[in-house]
Amino acid sequence: MELTTVWFVLIATLWAGYFLLEGFDFGVGILLPVLARDNRERRLLINTIGPVWDGNEVWLLVAGGATFAAFPEWYATLFSGFYLPLLLILVALILRGVAFEYRGKRDDDTWRRRWDLCIIGGSLVPAVLWGVAFGNIVRGVKLDANHEYVGGFFDLLNPYALLGGLTTLTLFVLHGAVFLALKTDGEMRERAGRLAERLAPAAILIAGGFLAWTARTHHDITGWAIFAAAALALAGAAFATRSRREGWAFLATGATLVLAVAGLFVTLFPDVMPSSIAAANSLTVDNASSTPYTLTVMTWVAVAFTPIVLAYQGWTYWVFRKRLTIERIPA
Repeated sequence: MELTTVWFVLIATLWAGYFLLEGFDFGVGILLPVLARDNRERRLLINTIGPVWDGNEVWLLVAGGATFAAFPEWYATLFSGFYLPLLLILVALILRGVAFEYRGKRDDDTWRRRWDLCIIGGSLVPAVLWGVAFGNIVRGVKLDANHEYVGGFFDLLNPYALLGGLTTLTLFVLHGAVFLALKTDGEMRERAGRLAERLAPAAILIAGGFLAWTARTHHDITGWAIFAAAALALAGAAFATRSRREGWAFLATGATLVLAVAGLFVTLFPDVMPSSIAAANSLTVDNASSTPYTLTVMTWVAVAFTPIVLAYQGWTYWVFRKRLTIERIPA
């Protein structure tokens, strides 16, 4: 396997890990006004992701850094063409991170409500726009012969990409509800479980439609098989939520996200950014990659440090594995 293919697979893995881990973070943030009825309950929800949300964002930083180093042409075209949506995502993530740290700095309800709005918006905006971005990448965008984006912002708001945004939003909210049912106890656990049960049919309908549309327009047998596995995992999540088996439900929603991302990257390969103008204008793993020497050095660095990062993050989840209850939140 060539190093360009290796790094394409590694970047796909990083995005799959980001959607798996940050997906429930976003879901919890979006569900803050839905499940929490007072400040103690909002603190309970925030505390479920408090020890891990910033570590989960490392996957995004590494995915962006790996894209910059391994496929600089892809990085340059992506960030110039998708400048406005990516800027909105960045601002939302910054506000969300600041809100987690600052909402408890004052004992004032108005102060906390304002930061809660930042958490909700900072979770909602990326949850939608990541789906829109990936929908456009898979569908293809207007690239000229110099591999530069020549479309406008509203070209990115096409029906397929908007359905992709609705898909990621729905899956993240379902993933977050299942996570809360797994991570809390008592009334909040029951409330989150009931919400997850109601969300599951909508997620199946919306995500199934997006995956079916993708499979219909991209005739890739391997991609079809992965999308079918994702659909089965989502159906399993619906069954597990109805049975109140939170652990299996969380594994199933996580598998759905990982398989969906894997299917999109398999469908995309060998392109990294297809052109809707002409196939010759598309960016591929070959014409967008760095030099073989750069890829070789990056590979050795990844081999050395990836196990350390995975071990540290796994240890964090193990330490904070227990359920939280409202009784442990001071008045």
